[in-house]
Amino acid sequence: MSQDYNGTLNLPKTEFSMRAALPQREPEMLKAMEEQRLYYKMVERNAGKPLYVLHDGPPYANGDIHLGTALNKVLKDIIVKYKNMSGFQAPYVPGWDTHGLPIELKAMKKIGAQNIGSPVDLRRHCREFALTYMENQKAQFKRLGVLGDFENPYLTLKPEFEAKQIEVFGEMAKKGYIYKGLKPVYWCPECKTALAEAEIEYAEDPCYSIYVKFSVTKDNGKLASLGADLSKTYFVIWTTTTWTLPGNVAICLGPDYEYCVVKAKGECYVMAKELVPAAMKAAKIEEYEISEETVLGKELEHIVTKHPFINRNSPIIVGAHVTLESGTGCVHTAPGHGVEDFEVCRNYPDLPIVVPVDSLGVLTKEAGEFAGLATDEANKKIAAKLEETGHLFAIEKIIHQYPHCWRCKSPILFRATEQWFCSVDGFKEDAVKAVKSVEWIPAWGEDRIESMVRDRSDWCISRQRTWGVPIPIFYCADCGKYVVNDESIKAVSALFAKEGSDAWYKRDAMEILPSGFTCPHCGGKKFTKENDIMDVWFDSGVSHAAVLNVRENLRWPADLYLEGADQYRGWFQSSLLTSVAWKGVAPYKAVCTHGWVVDGEGRKMSKSLGNGIAPEDIIKEYGADVLRLWVASSDYHADIRISKDILKQLSEVYRKVRNTARYILGNIYDFNPDTDAVAYDELPELDRWALMRLDDLITKVTEAYDRLEFHIVYHALHNFCVVDMSNFYLDVIKDRLYVEAAGSKARRSAQTAMHLILSALTRLLAPILAFTADEIWSFMPESKAYNKGSVLFNDMPKPLKQSYDPAFVQKWEKISLLHDDVKKELENLRTEKIIGKSLDAKLTLYAEGEAYEFVKSVEGMLPDIFIVSQVEVVNGKGGDMKGEFEGIAVSASKADGTACVRCLAHSTTVGSDAQHPELCSRCRHIIEEL
Repeated sequence: MSQDYNGTLNLPKTEFSMRAALPQREPEMLKAMEEQRLYYKMVERNAGKPLYVLHDGPPYANGDIHLGTALNKVLKDIIVKYKNMSGFQAPYVPGWDTHGLPIELKAMKKIGAQNIGSPVDLRRHCREFALTYMENQKAQFKRLGVLGDFENPYLTLKPEFEAKQIEVFGEMAKKGYIYKGLKPVYWCPECKTALAEAEIEYAEDPCYSIYVKFSVTKDNGKLASLGADLSKTYFVIWTTTTWTLPGNVAICLGPDYEYCVVKAKGECYVMAKELVPAAMKAAKIEEYEISEETVLGKELEHIVTKHPFINRNSPIIVGAHVTLESGTGCVHTAPGHGVEDFEVCRNYPDLPIVVPVDSLGVLTKEAGEFAGLATDEANKKIAAKLEETGHLFAIEKIIHQYPHCWRCKSPILFRATEQWFCSVDGFKEDAVKAVKSVEWIPAWGEDRIESMVRDRSDWCISRQRTWGVPIPIFYCADCGKYVVNDESIKAVSALFAKEGSDAWYKRDAMEILPSGFTCPHCGGKKFTKENDIMDVWFDSGVSHAAVLNVRENLRWPADLYLEGADQYRGWFQSSLLTSVAWKGVAPYKAVCTHGWVVDGEGRKMSKSLGNGIAPEDIIKEYGADVLRLWVASSDYHADIRISKDILKQLSEVYRKVRNTARYILGNIYDFNPDTDAVAYDELPELDRWALMRLDDLITKVTEAYDRLEFHIVYHALHNFCVVDMSNFYLDVIKDRLYVEAAGSKARRSAQTAMHLILSALTRLLAPILAFTADEIWSFMPESKAYNKGSVLFNDMPKPLKQSYDPAFVQKWEKISLLHDDVKKELENLRTEKIIGKSLDAKLTLYAEGEAYEFVKSVEGMLPDIFIVSQVEVVNGKGGDMKGEFEGIAVSASKADGTACVRCLAHSTTVGSDAQHPELCSRCRHIIEEL
């Protein structure tokens, strides 16, 4: 009767579950992490170490998070955790942007326009709305496994933040960078406020482009010299915004372009010679005559034309902004509707600035008969009027890129209004110098932001709304001039620090200003307040001062800003400008950007396409750790793809990593690292090879973490688990682990290597797999070398720094290649049913020359490497095995002897012992030792 030897085997034992069940188990782990105060203990553990500050760009508190937000927060969390495990104290203070129009509009919609009440009442509703969504987002970020000081986040609505914002504004004002002026700005008639460039997005907009004739009323002799009949001569302009024609005060030509007179249909038209064919084609005029002579644009300066439907002259001026890309080279100039028009008209002080459209996008009385019309309707009515009076030269339907409001998605207007501006020109060179002092990741970011700063002259910082930080300006009732100085700024800052910016609406100017305050211009003592609030980009843009420069556990400037690539014109830039204007240097040492989240086909996610995926849906199906694995797997500087197929692939990768950890845990259940470990020099070669591969992994992963290249971390860890561990090392040592005596040196050696591997692997995974890494760590054997409280309370692994002889490295590279080739061949032989289980086989390797010499030198270890019963090496040719190791051929036959019931290997020694007739001699000796 056969004896049962299963009890003598060291089969794996672990309570670490094969099934992750992340959606169900992660919330339990999250609760434990919060009860443990994991973040605070992690940071406290690193007290006294060098500080590393990643400053959080504040998300907007008006909705649930999306995949882009999740991507951003997980990237930051990976960095913070890695730094805290790498010799730094890296606090993370999350923040929220809580002011601005979207919140104000949603609050107004919720309470109803009839119930708004006073500004203070509206602001109360806005605050409640913002704080509600802030709490929602906070919970969603935590569910992602993000750790941070969520008990003390920074909020732009907090009194202490607002007070610091007032201080920074005051410093900029004292330096002369803040001014109020009439200038065209982006204006949203839907939102009824000015917009910053960062609040603009371009979208395709269908419209009619029109060519309009302006009749000449006064020549300077140049047109007559070209053969023009002045009674029938017109300058032809081109525009895509018909509604701006009431604001026309001039026609601008390129000073050095050639202009000619075109005769057709009994009339004379002046336009740039290069653009004549396109203009004639638009007008469907096939027969025309171009004057032989041309004149430069600057020679036509001061000729006078008449506006086609307003009683106003429109003189000819010149400007460098005119191009020959489209139109006629004669540019419709309305300084109330365009920055370039406004700037060129400064050279002609007699030209008026006409703004015939109000804040709602409705034409005013200055538009004459078109007063009261919205811009869309005005386009049609004006075009009809031009056709009726014979001034419409041509009209075409086109689709062009037009700026839209990023909030309401409506087309904006260019409209000259009195606004508060920050003069970027006043410190532009310092800003460019600061850009060059920063490390930009990727490097092309430097050129992008530098060009944006160089192209910017002013920043419109005022908004005509209620929910925000008031612009702390006072007006003297006696002289009408605005006042901002040390006294007024200190008074406002102190008030806001104590009561918040609501106090601006609760008190009049005389209650805010200190007793005895007088106007520095005229000595007056009566003041009123500014009604506008600050641009929210100014709010978030001063967070470096209001957070980094204030909190004791932080430092200014930050080591890193990390946001989406759209923030080059947003937060990166507003932070840079306020910092340089305030302190003369950048607020960050390095800036890293990520791309957009797109679907599996590279398309932008949208409701209309139905291709969006919510983070909560991913978490419900796969768990947060799989979502985090997606983040780590992506080369995030470019657009990042996600789809159900991609998530399935990642869940399979997660499963392989988890199973690697589970296999090791199951085989070190009886291993005490402090008493059972085998010295490195006494380890078998295979174990030393595994630790060499671990050293390579640690080096590669550490360097990738330092470069913020997490996709390299992901691929390195995945390959190590699958290729080095599962496919080779863990497979090969299975016999040693299961069959050898539990306390034998052979088994303890394998356990020593496996323990070192899992300890290092878990710590390397910890920044990415927020829940699983801690779960693995909780099952690790106790050791004096590690803190069992959390994997995050331990340092990143360091290479063992053993000197690996080049011959040793080369030898095991060859063995590894040979193993892979033979494994494939065994699969082929199994498919052809030449062999069954690999241990049923005896392999014969045929080789010649150097290949034979090498294989013969390692012949003794090959049965274990190939997991077969016997291997014989023959000098000679035996066929052709195509693989990485050239010159080797293999054949298989039934192994010699009988299969041992304990180790399953075939041996001629089975049956040689009467007491244990079913065991091979090796197993018999092990049983006797037991």
